[in-house]
Amino acid sequence: MSRFFIALLPPQDIQDYANQIRQYFADNYASRGAQNSPPHITLQPPFEWVDTNFSLLETCLREFAREQKSIPITLSGFAAFPPRVIYIDVVRSPQILTLQANLMAYVENKLKIIDKVSQTRPFAPHMTVAFRDLTKQNFKAAWPEFEKRQLYFEFIAEKLTLLLHDGKRWNIKSEFNFDFNE
Repeated sequence: MSRFFIALLPPQDIQDYANQIRQYFADNYASRGAQNSPPHITLQPPFEWVDTNFSLLETCLREFAREQKSIPITLSGFAAFPPRVIYIDVVRSPQILTLQANLMAYVENKLKIIDKVSQTRPFAPHMTVAFRDLTKQNFKAAWPEFEKRQLYFEFIAEKLTLLLHDGKRWNIKSEFNFDFNE
């Protein structure tokens, strides 16, 4: 059994920027948890998958991705899940909401992967920079600093990324290009 999740990863320059912010949180607020994965927007939260069935997982994700169009993503400012998480805010566009809903339905239908928590709350696309290891006290100190801080990036998401947990951190396992052309 291995742990995976499915995400959109921004281009390297945006990842580098997000990693600088994450390092700032590690250095100044003792929050290092966000550094355990590349900067990403989670579409399908972590799930367990039988290693011997890995090819089925990859085949299904490749089939799903082939039917998707590239989508525009806008990152704008910072937001939070008080009292522990601070993140780069992802604008909730119809395209990202549709992609995430379709992916969740697809993996549930084809692979029986179900995330009970996601079914009970709306999708909030985000890119974490300070994780749940941020203490409440440090959240109260950091949030006023980031609450009004400006940030704006746009990029085109052209592929899904499957990440695998190695026991310590999340690593890119596979990528699946969006191939649908109108």
